[in-house]
Amino acid sequence: MLPPVSHHRPARGAARRPPRVLIVEDERRLALSLAAGLTAEGCAVDVVHHGTEGLHRASEGAYDLVVLDIMLPGTNGYRVCAALRAAGHDMPILMLTAKDGEYDEAEGLDTGADDYLTKPFSYVVLVARVKALLRRRDRTGGGHAVHTVGPYAVDTAARRVTRAQGGEVPLTAKEFAVLEQLVLRRDEVVSKSEILEHVWDFAYEGDPNIVEVYVSALRRKLGAELIRTVRGAGYLLEVPR
Repeated sequence: MLPPVSHHRPARGAARRPPRVLIVEDERRLALSLAAGLTAEGCAVDVVHHGTEGLHRASEGAYDLVVLDIMLPGTNGYRVCAALRAAGHDMPILMLTAKDGEYDEAEGLDTGADDYLTKPFSYVVLVARVKALLRRRDRTGGGHAVHTVGPYAVDTAARRVTRAQGGEVPLTAKEFAVLEQLVLRRDEVVSKSEILEHVWDFAYEGDPNIVEVYVSALRRKLGAELIRTVRGAGYLLEVPR
């Protein structure tokens, strides 16, 4: 059963609403199969089969997660994702594609996707990814510190990064999760396998080099000098004292 999502702490005894998920997938059999499975897991699911309609529904509805195919009629998934992020929508986006290769994955991440799954995939893996994204979205504060990392403040409760001189650094949920692992273990070398275990969960079956894609994205956004590669060992967050 997927975790219920609540962005406000409910009163004692009050029911928490189920996570709302939008599936944008033009393969109708796959879309309906995913919808049936996620509904059985406790989600409230809507399905559309066209990119333009998906963009409209995601923009208008209060969704907790969007499962978004890349190859869509009307408007492809890259453009839908980019348009949602440009409009300020921050719900997690899990992209699906029959294509394979680091270039396609990097393009999806550059448009603001939080995770990426290549067809054919195991339903168990998809559910694990959905659960992870919903947990991160629903994570609330309470005792979490704001970490000073050079010229940045990393708030692990609000899951946001701000500059000392003002302004937020836009990170996807996955980018923040990778950064969080490095921040919480600053001055330690964190291996790729450790990052995969904590950020992608046990079910991840893809290329471990996906970690490099996210580290590269963080370096572009925060500065190349912040994260050092320790050859053969992993990554080290280096913050001047």
